[in-house]
Amino acid sequence: MIMILAGQRRKRVESDHVFPTPLPRHPYLTGNFAPQQNTLPLTPCTYSGRIPEELAGGEYIRNGSNPVSNEDLGRDAHWFDGDGMLSGVSFRKDKSTGRIEPEFVNQFILTDLYLSTLSSSRLKVPILPSIATLVDPLASFFYVTIRIIRTVLLVILSHLPGSKQKIKKISVANTNIIYHDGRALATCESGPPMRIQLPGLETVGWYDGSLAGGEPRPQNDSSTKGNKDKVFGQDSGLISFMREWTTAHPKVDPHTNEMLMFHSSFAPPYVQYSIIPQAPSSNALDSEQRKLVKLLNVPVPGIRSAKMMHDFGVSKTHTVIMDLPLSLDPLNQLKGKPPVTYDSNKPSRFGVFPRQTPEAVRWFETDASCIFHTANTWDRVDESRRTTHVDMLACRLTSATLVFAAGNIAPPAIPSKTPPQKKKRMPFFSKYDQKTERTVRGDSSVTLEHEKTPLLRATDDYESHVNAEEAFVEDQCRLNYYSFSLASGEIDHQWALTTIPFEFPSVRPDCEMQNARYVYGCSTTSTSFGAALGKATKVDALVKIDAATLIKRGKQNPPCSVTGVVDSRTMAEVLVSNGGVNDPVQVFTMPNGWYAQEPRFVPASSNSSEDDGYLLFYAFDESQLTDLGDVPSDNDMENRAVSELWIVEAKNMKKLLARIKLPQRVPYGLHGTWINREQISQQRPVESIRSTTRALELKETGVWMRMRDWIEAALG
Repeated sequence: MIMILAGQRRKRVESDHVFPTPLPRHPYLTGNFAPQQNTLPLTPCTYSGRIPEELAGGEYIRNGSNPVSNEDLGRDAHWFDGDGMLSGVSFRKDKSTGRIEPEFVNQFILTDLYLSTLSSSRLKVPILPSIATLVDPLASFFYVTIRIIRTVLLVILSHLPGSKQKIKKISVANTNIIYHDGRALATCESGPPMRIQLPGLETVGWYDGSLAGGEPRPQNDSSTKGNKDKVFGQDSGLISFMREWTTAHPKVDPHTNEMLMFHSSFAPPYVQYSIIPQAPSSNALDSEQRKLVKLLNVPVPGIRSAKMMHDFGVSKTHTVIMDLPLSLDPLNQLKGKPPVTYDSNKPSRFGVFPRQTPEAVRWFETDASCIFHTANTWDRVDESRRTTHVDMLACRLTSATLVFAAGNIAPPAIPSKTPPQKKKRMPFFSKYDQKTERTVRGDSSVTLEHEKTPLLRATDDYESHVNAEEAFVEDQCRLNYYSFSLASGEIDHQWALTTIPFEFPSVRPDCEMQNARYVYGCSTTSTSFGAALGKATKVDALVKIDAATLIKRGKQNPPCSVTGVVDSRTMAEVLVSNGGVNDPVQVFTMPNGWYAQEPRFVPASSNSSEDDGYLLFYAFDESQLTDLGDVPSDNDMENRAVSELWIVEAKNMKKLLARIKLPQRVPYGLHGTWINREQISQQRPVESIRSTTRALELKETGVWMRMRDWIEAALG
């Protein structure tokens, strides 16, 4: 519990910067960011074009935060808040006709928090504090502490008589979904993974590193003999719940089928590490599988404080943990700082260690940065097959502005000892006019008067004064290459592959953890870094980068360390050059007014060339929005907005193979995956699934229940 110190205020930092102000309407609660309250079972969809045969029997699923109500959240909200909602398209093959029939399904993930919210009608705001509250540099110590105490009290209340749902895990499971060893797992940093059953997306139960709730115990279960399999957080005492917190981006080795993950918390050791092998089978690989060692909650030494840690890198033999200068620590309150703080004067540290021995970690230091997503990590070996370097591709941001912008919060002042930086537009974000936002509707456009206050105040002559030096000072989000030398203990190479903005990266799944040639991700067609940061992360271009070619060029003629770029073309120059299949940067641009979400690669076949396959992603036409930029009512069957699932040929990044029209819209969200027919057929047995039935039952009556209702109403 955090003690409330009377009269304590957040420390302010002096700076000469001009800083942005929040927008009058929260950009992450309006338009297609608005939450979707309607859920559908598997529902047939219409489509145009050709659905590739390789998709038959598989399912594309995307996770995302979906607040119960944007009215309840108000301005104190963040894009990363909200209950997890899965939106999927299953490709059922009709046995009689042989035709592939796409079916849409979306479901809330029935976490403890979601079920508790359903059963607590008197609560007006979410149980957890908003991330916006935790990152806001202007929020008072008293306010943040009260919000945290409120959460603790509501969790305690859920364990008292009369509660329909105990809150044992505080995760909303709203970030990602992966597949491992017969389980589809929804993930989020504030808890363990949650198992989901396919194709209907039913919630099974929390996965503890051994079993998931709702699964039958295996017949050879040894728990009755006192030899029960260990679980996350075991033997950690009062903080065992923190030891369950698992990265939203576990890595699954495509060859050994091991699942690797880390657990970041507020108590030392701040980061722990786990490896979960696939359960041994009776096939020829069984003897090899039995050699794989299970690790649970092994400390990673060398991390000295709590951090906001989202992703990491894994090669065939090594793991890379990123200790970046972005903290997530409630004890910052005692220092007069927000719980989430970015310090650009501290270095970025990368801990590299052999997979099975985190205690052998070696730390590499470089300039401050934020990295939320890695694209791929692989080994370089010498003639004797000994690893000499661990290489990694990651999306490097030059500031933490994204964390604040997603909460409609002005970023804090940069300490005066840091050289002044011009605040311009984040490269990842969709282009906007600096004074007004225009929503295109066919041949006409509507000026949104309520959006006239820009989040970032740029000078009028910005476009004419951008030069190469300034390009390295402003906020960036680029695909960067890192090469960690195990012999010298130094970073041999660290520079960007391209100048263009790049985020939400991925490679062909069976090429992960090896030297994959191509990386796919999201971008914008904005010709400068002047897209207004904080309006919304909207993607109007998908990019395929020939990373192997650009890395080879970079090594032949090394750019400046940290700030250098191999391919210095702007997005406009890339689009004009239209270099075709030999261009290391290929772009699929969305039609005017359309925006995409994160793409996932599906191979055409196991023996095909690396880029022979398809990109699947949700697309939305913003001409469906009202004049004020809102979505029509999702309950209006005739006029509600709808999304589509697009299938693009990955080899040429030009051909749109199919457009699947969904029965409703899918809000802009976070991460997704493709789960193929074989994986769905090999799901583990399920004994029971979670349900909302009990949460929606009428409450009991009596003196205690009246008192309990009064407490809930008081806590709001």
